[in-house]
Amino acid sequence: MILPIVAYGDPVLKKVAQDITPEYPNFVELLENMYETMYNAFGVGLAAPQIGLPIRLFVVDATPFSEDEDLTEEEQKELQGFKKAFVNAKITAEEGDEWAFNEGCLSIPDVREDVFRKSKITIEYLDENFEPKVETYNGLIARVIQHEYDHIDGILFTEKLSTLKKRLIKGRLDNISKGKIKVDYKMRFPNQKKKR
Repeated sequence: MILPIVAYGDPVLKKVAQDITPEYPNFVELLENMYETMYNAFGVGLAAPQIGLPIRLFVVDATPFSEDEDLTEEEQKELQGFKKAFVNAKITAEEGDEWAFNEGCLSIPDVREDVFRKSKITIEYLDENFEPKVETYNGLIARVIQHEYDHIDGILFTEKLSTLKKRLIKGRLDNISKGKIKVDYKMRFPNQKKKR
């Protein structure tokens, strides 16, 4: 089932999300719905807060990036079919040089900005079967994971921008929260005026 994506301005996007247990109700169905919602919006990642749930869960499918011709064949192979669910994740290390990449977010449609992030991460998490994992990722996969991880910590990519950039996009962010934007996927806008 395709769920509405929560827009910028909703308090759930600013909350630090809570861990969950294997007893979380309808977990398998929730995962399926998150993937379906993400694909419907042409995203490569989706965190539970973006569908209104303050829990430490996000899904990633980096396959669309594998078609980027600027990448090496090895990088393309690594991205192809990289699809994972991350439960109760904790990034334990961020290393390497910071590099800029033009990021966007399904909760902040039509806003894209360069964000600097470290190139390598180590992350501890539980997979969709609640099996513990510790893995290290580089490059675009690391970036997608960092972006989604920020969501479960209540951080949006716009907070990583310079003060000037934040001022320049403030009006657009206000319009997004009010639903004054055209989007081709289901969204829920926190400050939308009700039609009488």
